[in-house]
This record gives sequence, C-alpha cells and structure tokens, in this order.
Amino acid sequence: MLNLHSSLYPITTISILRNTIADHRDLDPFAEADEDTGETKQTQNYIHIRIQRGIVLAYNANMVPERNGRKTLTTVQGLPKKFDQKKILKVIKKKFACNGTIVNDSEMGEVIQLQGDQRKDVQEFLIDKKEGLELDAKTIKVHGF
Repeated sequence: MLNLHSSLYPITTISILRNTIADHRDLDPFAEADEDTGETKQTQNYIHIRIQRGIVLAYNANMVPERNGRKTLTTVQGLPKKFDQKKILKVIKKKFACNGTIVNDSEMGEVIQLQGDQRKDVQEFLIDKKEGLELDAKTIKVHGF
C-alpha cells in the first residue's frame, strides 16, 4: 500500500496524485480506442453485427434424439435513426431469403434479428451504394467466430 504521509511527500505531490486520479474517473475502460490518437471514443456510433449459435435437438416418438442441428441468429444493432428499420428488415428478408424480426431492447434500442449466418451479406448491404444504405465501412463492426 502506498503511504502518502505528509512528511514523506510534499503537499504538491499529493495534490497532483489526487488530480490525476480525479481526471480518469470519467473515462470508460470498455470504450473503443482510436487507432490514430489512442483516445477512447464511445461505441454508440458503431453498427454492430453479431451472431449467436444455438443447438436444436429433434426427438422421435420415443423421445430419443435423432439429430441435432445448429441454428444461428444474426443481430444488427445501432442503425441510425433516420432509417426505417421495418423497411430495412423487409428488404433484407427478401434479398437474403431469411426470416427476421425487430426486438426492442432496453439498453440497445431496436435490434434486427435474422435467421442464419447473414453477417457478410448484411455488411455488404449496409455498405452498398447501389442497392444498400451507403454507410461508411468504418462504422460497421462484425463480431463472431
């Protein structure tokens, strides 16, 4: 433990240490760091595309598992408010032949959920200038295995 007794350290050193600690209270340790400057920035400006994997068991009439399949769920979070998520979902479902829904989350807001691994397709759709949303590729983060 650091002993900051006044006889060991002058008062100016103690006040500098206190000010340094107080300066770091507002920093978010989980915020993304900027590659150029090293400063942290909030992750709310990013569009996150994530995947979840689940295991589904199919049983026969005797309740014996016949097969197990892997179902995946792709989530898209953080789309700008200027876009209508229902229309985006409708286009994605038709274009990529998958089902999906919009889920309201208390922390994340509206999140689009799609069946299957649609990460690459959704990323290309968000960036595409011809048929997509023309978003900047730097604002999209793709997560998953």
